Amino acid sequence: MAVRHQYENSNDIGVFAKLTNSYCLTAMGGSENFYSVFQDELASDIPIVKTSIAGTRLVGRMTVGNKHGLLLPSSVSDQEALHIRNSLPDEVIVQRVDERLSALGNCISCNDYVALIHPDVDEETEEIVADVLGVEVFRQTIAGNTLVGSYCTFSNRGGIVHPLTTIQDLDELSSLLQVPLVAGTVNRGSDVISAGLVANDWAAFCGFDTTSTELQVIENIFKMKDVKSSSAVANLRTSLVDALV
Repeated sequence: MAVRHQYENSNDIGVFAKLTNSYCLTAMGGSENFYSVFQDELASDIPIVKTSIAGTRLVGRMTVGNKHGLLLPSSVSDQEALHIRNSLPDEVIVQRVDERLSALGNCISCNDYVALIHPDVDEETEEIVADVLGVEVFRQTIAGNTLVGSYCTFSNRGGIVHPLTTIQDLDELSSLLQVPLVAGTVNRGSDVISAGLVANDWAAFCGFDTTSTELQVIENIFKMKDVKSSSAVANLRTSLVDALV
């Protein structure tokens, strides 16, 4: 299910949070209500880590990650990097990236299998993305915008891209990512998709201003209507087996 949410009166939820299938990073300094919404939806499945990145709250824009790994900008402090490493599952690789385009979340977008990157990202960074995140990497633009991380959000089930993306580009991106895509908006018409929306394979959070139509598009493309988390399905299966026995 997709949930409307806010961070300190800001609808740009994707600026202050990073959500994957194996962890969720959130900015420090928010109200308890901000964290409790994530706790209610995610805590039974994945760790929720409160952190800062390079002393800022811009957790979602400064980092990029999936279930395999997490990339941090070179400006992140040793203390922050250590806290994140210790809080995430052991199988998640955490690595710093010395990249000129340091707002990694704006320049890179990925799921667990494919990453789209800014055309000007260093080749060394491209290799690190492929190795640490375990993905196939493509240099792309979205509706003529080089900040691919800002103008799309996609999981392993589907994704939303900039509303001015042409049908031809939509088909090309969909075949690269191997997931269904739709051109759309969040937060009552905002085209900066990833600032207003974070999603994984079973949960999505979007800004309070997101309209019911936008919410419906999000739930349909990410296939949220009937989805349950993997552990919830496992628990259900166990209880059914117990009942039969």
